[in-house]
Amino acid sequence: MTAAEDAEDAGDVVEVDDHDATRVLTLNRPGARNAIDIPVRLRLLDELRRAADDPAVRAIVLTGAGGTFSAGGDLRSMEGAGPDEVRERLAPVHRAVRIIATCGTPVIAAVEGAAAGLGVSLAAICDHVVAAEDARFVAAFGKVGLVADGGLLWTLPQRVGMGRAKEMLVFGRTVPAPRAFEIGLADSLAPPGKALDAALELAAEAASLAPLSVAAAKRLLARADHSLKRLLEAEREEQAALFGTADFAEGRAAFAERRAARFEGR
Repeated sequence: MTAAEDAEDAGDVVEVDDHDATRVLTLNRPGARNAIDIPVRLRLLDELRRAADDPAVRAIVLTGAGGTFSAGGDLRSMEGAGPDEVRERLAPVHRAVRIIATCGTPVIAAVEGAAAGLGVSLAAICDHVVAAEDARFVAAFGKVGLVADGGLLWTLPQRVGMGRAKEMLVFGRTVPAPRAFEIGLADSLAPPGKALDAALELAAEAASLAPLSVAAAKRLLARADHSLKRLLEAEREEQAALFGTADFAEGRAAFAERRAARFEGR
């Protein structure tokens, strides 16, 4: 039995490591290129919930083991699945995607190697994507007879525009990291093997900010209704709530005293 199989038998399909205020969640099926089967979906959802609900966690990094982000959904586990089973498979993915998009904690994807299929979906929903310079993104769902899932039909056009989204989703083109950075699918690049290090540096920056302020920004950005009128109404309520927080008082004091603020999330 391989080390990868041992890890799966032990239920360690998503590794959890804390780096100061940053929690790193690592998809850990390197023998299967971190393909996302049912155990991975359930464990990832559970760990995202834990991280999002933990006030000590100020940033989350999502990455993959063994030099690959994720090969996407595990096709071997899909054989014979009927409509009800498909809906069951998607349920934890949809919950995880909603957590990443709407939780108050910044979520950063650190992409090495390939992000394919559902792997692209998980990366694209994150607040920031760090890609190794030799990484690649491919969402050729048409090659296996499926449609993009994990919210990619929503996130990808927002990131890259409709035309470029169609290049990936309709024509199945692979996008190398430099091109992904150019079009906005990746937000920053790192040397090969250094995506996680770069993501941790960025996470430390995010963790130094006022967490209630960051959470409010994420809530507003994630609103499905993007009309200016309703956004301004929501902004007014979020800002009114933040004015009464200890973090805002600390931010004002730190600014006046020309020192780094010490935010506590209250």
